[in-house]
Amino acid sequence: MRRRRVTCCMHWGDVPSTKIDLDPFTLWNWMFPTGPLRLIVTDMKYPPRNLGDVVTLIDQNPLCWLVSIGAGGFGATPLPLLAECDADGTLRALFGHMAIANPQVTQLRDQASALVLVNGPQAYISPELVGNPMWVPTWNYAAALVHVDVDFVPEETRESIDRLTDRMEAGRIAPWTVSNAQERLPSMLPHIIAFRAHVRAVDGRFKLGRDEARGPLNEIMTGMAPGPLADWMQLYNEDRLDHIERETKP
Repeated sequence: MRRRRVTCCMHWGDVPSTKIDLDPFTLWNWMFPTGPLRLIVTDMKYPPRNLGDVVTLIDQNPLCWLVSIGAGGFGATPLPLLAECDADGTLRALFGHMAIANPQVTQLRDQASALVLVNGPQAYISPELVGNPMWVPTWNYAAALVHVDVDFVPEETRESIDRLTDRMEAGRIAPWTVSNAQERLPSMLPHIIAFRAHVRAVDGRFKLGRDEARGPLNEIMTGMAPGPLADWMQLYNEDRLDHIERETKP
């Protein structure tokens, strides 16, 4: 099978950009070399305060994109995932399941390295919230990129369904359980497979108004509607907010 090729521009400091022409599979292996599992936080401009915030973000926004690579190109599927942590709260894996018919199953069996894209709250911030006419629009967000190695665990498929359902049904007046559909399971389970995505690195990007001066930040927070993004922004800017009365939830 002929591999597609991509052209990338790389830039290091003051060195002019360099174009490289690689097929996607080679590019993936170059960007994410194999080796022992390691947990790091990359040096980004808006890193999370700690890895616990990434775990909370995943818990609040479990539908993530799982991105893989194969000889035919990239594969991507939105999947609900559960964070698995050590006793000290360190994120070690993401647990989920997918359809066996999904082409990514074959891709990930051939190449276990993958990316998980965590999409948290985000919003466009309009200048109408700020009194300075020279202030320009921006976008605030909390997101994370998790580098993983995917390991299929078919023996845990039923457990993955039970755990996800219990998590999502928690707090309801009459929580639904998988056992309620016990008669359907024999025909459904053979078409599903569980996986555990072992975490190798975490790249959190929590912008959340952290680049704003104190004045504009307070104006933005005063004018914003309540919600998850406002909660996260308040949490990350507590020492710079004047009289914002909101309950911090994250």
